[in-house]
Parts: sequence; structure tokens; C-alpha cells
Amino acid sequence: MPNYEIRIVGDPVLKQRAKDVEEFDGKLAALTQGMTSTMYEAIGCGLAAPQIGVQRRVVTYDVGDGPFVIINPEIVDSSGTAVYEEGCLSIPGLRFDVERPEKITVRGLDVNGNEVVFEDDDFLARMMQHEIDHLDGILTIDRLSPKDRKRAMRLISEQEFTGSIAPHIAGDL
Repeated sequence: MPNYEIRIVGDPVLKQRAKDVEEFDGKLAALTQGMTSTMYEAIGCGLAAPQIGVQRRVVTYDVGDGPFVIINPEIVDSSGTAVYEEGCLSIPGLRFDVERPEKITVRGLDVNGNEVVFEDDDFLARMMQHEIDHLDGILTIDRLSPKDRKRAMRLISEQEFTGSIAPHIAGDL
């Protein structure tokens, strides 16, 4: 499967809401295989289709127990709040403290169109919220306080995204 180029912050495709998947066919299966390969090559744990320029509601992920795909995911319940450090393949080298619901229930479809429902209050919950944000055109920097967002935007504008490690934005949340 071909690997895709990951779109970087500033690319307008990352700020658009992705469309629902309506056809479950070989093209979708090939897309998810390529996304999974791209995610692993980039040493990521999740990848949303808009991050490779495809405006469809598709997420591939692996939180340690094998690759999975979820199509048209939606959060149907959430509770609590927690702040966690997040990185993003589309904002390489930067990490941010982001406040999100602590526990979520997600409903979506697998690559064959079968319903998938799961509940989590650990890393999977945080990662899935991050990836669903991508499907809605939301980046982690959009979830920061105005002060931290300004600081992050300054760092982004100064960085050339060579994969080098840049500062962690821990702030006002």
C-alpha cells in the first residue's frame, strides 16, 4: 500500500469538516490500509483521513493492541474532564496540554459497515477525541487558551517542521 503525505498545520484541508463515508468498498479498504501504513511510518497512534488530504470521516488507530479502523465515528456520551499532553502528526515536534472529557462512548462503523461501539477512559478516549476533532476541522491548537494558542502559533511560525523536538506548551488550562 502506498504511504500518504501527512498534511501540516496551515494546510486548509485540516480546517474543513470531513464528509460521511457512504460507500463501503475496495476503495475504502485500500484507503484504510494506506492510512494505517502511513500512521505506522510516522510513528503515530492515530490518523484521520483529512490529515492525508482525504475529506472523509475515517480514522485508523493503534493504541497497542493492533490496528483498527472506525468510519463515521461520533461521541455519543462523555463525562468528567482531564488535562493530558497531546502531540499531533500535523503539528510535528510540538506537544500541548489539552482539556477533554475523561470518559467517552464512541459509535461508528468498521470497514465493512458493521456498527462498532466502545467506551474508554484511558489513552484510547483521548486519542479518539483528537482524531474526531480532525474530522471536524479542529486542531489541538484550537483547544488551547488564547494565551497558549498565541504562544503555540509563534512557535509554529518559527518551526520548519523537520521533526525536531520543540517546546511543550503547558499552560493556562
